[in-house]
Amino acid sequence: MTSSPDLSHLLPHFTSAKYWRSGAAPVFARGEGCYLWDHAGNRYLDTLAGLFVVQIGHGRTDIAKAMSEQAEQLAFFPSWSATTPVTLEAASLITDLAPGDLDAVFFVSSGSEANESAIKFTRQYQQAAGRPTKTGVISRIDSYHGTSMGALSATGLKPVREPFLPLLPGFTHVPNTLGYSDGVEAARVVEEEILRRGADQVGMVIAEPVQNGGGALVPPAGYWRELRRICDRYGVLLVADEVICGFGRLGAWFGSEVVDAEPDMITFAKGATSGYAPIGGVLVRRPLVDKVLDSPAGSFLHGATWGGHPVVMAAAVANITAMREERVIENVARNAPLFEARLHDLAEAHDQVLDVRGTGYLYALALGHSREEGREYSDEDTKRAVYEILPRLALEAGLHLRVDDRGGAKIMLSPPLVATTSEMDEITERVSNVLVQLAACL
Repeated sequence: MTSSPDLSHLLPHFTSAKYWRSGAAPVFARGEGCYLWDHAGNRYLDTLAGLFVVQIGHGRTDIAKAMSEQAEQLAFFPSWSATTPVTLEAASLITDLAPGDLDAVFFVSSGSEANESAIKFTRQYQQAAGRPTKTGVISRIDSYHGTSMGALSATGLKPVREPFLPLLPGFTHVPNTLGYSDGVEAARVVEEEILRRGADQVGMVIAEPVQNGGGALVPPAGYWRELRRICDRYGVLLVADEVICGFGRLGAWFGSEVVDAEPDMITFAKGATSGYAPIGGVLVRRPLVDKVLDSPAGSFLHGATWGGHPVVMAAAVANITAMREERVIENVARNAPLFEARLHDLAEAHDQVLDVRGTGYLYALALGHSREEGREYSDEDTKRAVYEILPRLALEAGLHLRVDDRGGAKIMLSPPLVATTSEMDEITERVSNVLVQLAACL
């Protein structure tokens, strides 16, 4: 009989203390494709790609081999005053995939660092452009941009902000796109906030192409085009946070292509290496880069020891190359309509699914007591569903499943991008069984 692992020495990330101390949390020991096995040999279907990360699936020995070979040749050198061949190769691959004239990339090690870097680049750019007071940042309610102090200041989720107040000054939040059917109207709140604060005080607007926080919020048509018009009018940089949406999650290499966005910067992380090594980065339009490099400072005055790490870059090159050769993005584009149809069928069969939101391989099922009767969960029922009932039911069903209470109870579904119709059927069947049991508990 396999003994239970000792969890007591690990302080987990964003995990309920009650759940962690119960010892129920799985300890995953192996992965292959869309599946995970725990230390006891139990198999789980990964419906979240780890954490919106493992685009190409678990267990890829080709990526591990590329990392090993790079480590044997040159394990580390920073991108400070020098670089490595594999770092240049990764930069070329990623900028070739990027839309528009986003042809320079600054590497870091996480999504939080990427957004922190975008904030700092914006400040230095606005200063170089002779607008030093334009330091303010506008983001959206329920958005998530990371945990470092700048990224957290941009984050629009009260529960994760409040323990760390006061955060940085100059950050404000406007309504997201939920409930809007007209893109121009949805974007108007951004222009109103710029005018309220004064255009000379606002340097940057940051938003996810499809916002994860609040439940896979797809913007109405015209929203990003209107954001572009607004930002151009007031000299504000527009940043697309693609930490989740990038590298195929929405059915294109970058989510900006899906929502018709033309950002000044794209921040990314997660899927660039499919999680085989920690990565983050900022793609920047060439004219902005030149403005900063040609300023009296003579450089972007920011850096990180691990940015452009050769072993990480080898993982990125191997991952992107394999995704191209195996036509992983095409798999998402081909199967996404089926995924959406399966989830709407699931909703029809279960009255407690209030709404289905999302696109590509990024979806949310909003939950409540009854869609037909318009009855949502109370705050108490939401907490019970998210922190007690659903985690247990998911494990019993053999699912690695994310449940969320940001903007109401919901199940997030975001499988590896290699998932096929077989995995789609399995996801909906198992989630259906979970929903039957959930209805009996609330």
